[in-house]
Amino acid sequence: MAKKKKSGNSGNTIAQNKKARHDFHLSNNTECGVVLTGWEVKALRAGRCQLVDSYVFIREGEAWLYGCLITPLQTAAAYVVTEPRRERKLLLHKREIEKLEQQINSKGYTCVCTALYWKGHIVKVDIALAKGKQEHDKRNADKDKDWAKQKERTMKHSVR
Repeated sequence: MAKKKKSGNSGNTIAQNKKARHDFHLSNNTECGVVLTGWEVKALRAGRCQLVDSYVFIREGEAWLYGCLITPLQTAAAYVVTEPRRERKLLLHKREIEKLEQQINSKGYTCVCTALYWKGHIVKVDIALAKGKQEHDKRNADKDKDWAKQKERTMKHSVR
């Protein structure tokens, strides 16, 4: 008898910020935890999260995630006042926060959230330092991506 597949997200990834990969040159990825409430965890299990305009801001020695949209479930958040776009505290060591703050201030980088995923039963956030791309860089990246797809197609058909 075959096993039933789990419904929902495939793998451990909850949400990815594909727009950040298109708009920025990403470097120096860091994994960190995030402080969530109960209804947010239930909504993440249902896959109700968007990271499109999310970024990390460092205030008073603490890292905060802004712009992450977690829409509440109708049944899970009936008695709680929910705020889908509230800022969420990121769990980083003091040295890591100081290092990020130094690079953001001195080199002109910004810090964006690139992915949200499960690690065991804990939700982790992948953040990266980002430098904005020029318009011609975006066009070159699109051309390279299209060329890679075309090469793969031709190789696939020529092997047969």
